[in-house]
Amino acid sequence: MTRSRLAVWGDPIAHSKSPDLHAAAYRALGLDWEYGRRRVSAADFAPTLAELDRTWRGLSLTMPLKEEAFRASATRDRHAQLTGAVNTLLFREEPAGFNTDVGGIVDALAEADVTEVDHVRILGAGATAASALVAASEIGAARVDMRARRAGSAAALVDLGEQLGIAVEVLTFDAPAPAVDLTVATLPSGTALPAEIAAALAASGGALFDAAYAPWPSALAATWGDGPAVSGLGMLLHQAVRQIRIFRLGDPAVELPDEEAVIAAMRAAL
Repeated sequence: MTRSRLAVWGDPIAHSKSPDLHAAAYRALGLDWEYGRRRVSAADFAPTLAELDRTWRGLSLTMPLKEEAFRASATRDRHAQLTGAVNTLLFREEPAGFNTDVGGIVDALAEADVTEVDHVRILGAGATAASALVAASEIGAARVDMRARRAGSAAALVDLGEQLGIAVEVLTFDAPAPAVDLTVATLPSGTALPAEIAAALAASGGALFDAAYAPWPSALAATWGDGPAVSGLGMLLHQAVRQIRIFRLGDPAVELPDEEAVIAAMRAAL
């Protein structure tokens, strides 16, 4: 039986661009695979997963299911182990879990010529912030200024920083803002910081990578200073490329056949 069924699950899910991205890639690869979407809550994840038969190849997971998928994975790649989050499940004899968000951030930054940093500021302390912290470590960050509304919510990220060899300082959003090379915003779409806080962060923030992409520019990007402001669409694209490598080849690091053409088809679908 051919494993040819795939989907993205999350709650909400109607807004997801993943079906368009994956459909474009599979056409370019000449694969007759089905990729849909389904609204699944955290409470319904385990029983819904148990319903899937052997026609299913894998799943893409978005919020609030990344931690649920982590728990459901029999094996996990390094990025998943570090972040405690899985956004990709590959169905083998047992589910294999991956986090492609980290690589998606690194690849999106590389497109904007941000490939080496020392001091990074991360806004927010959720699951995407953990991926951003690992991504920062992979492009050389030694120090991270973490902005969170509650210091306690970032305790796990301080521990993760210690594992990565990064000094993480947790501050409130209105604390003084020394100059950094890169700011990574992981705040929910539509978040607007108070004008005086946004201005202080922009004045010292270096390049901006904002995980939000709809609407664009985000409230923060619209007021950014001299540094470039990069939309989260690049992360969305490149994490999907890595997912498709997993679904097609079993490894997020192995390039697809004629990958440049595949990426061009996916970019056109955004």
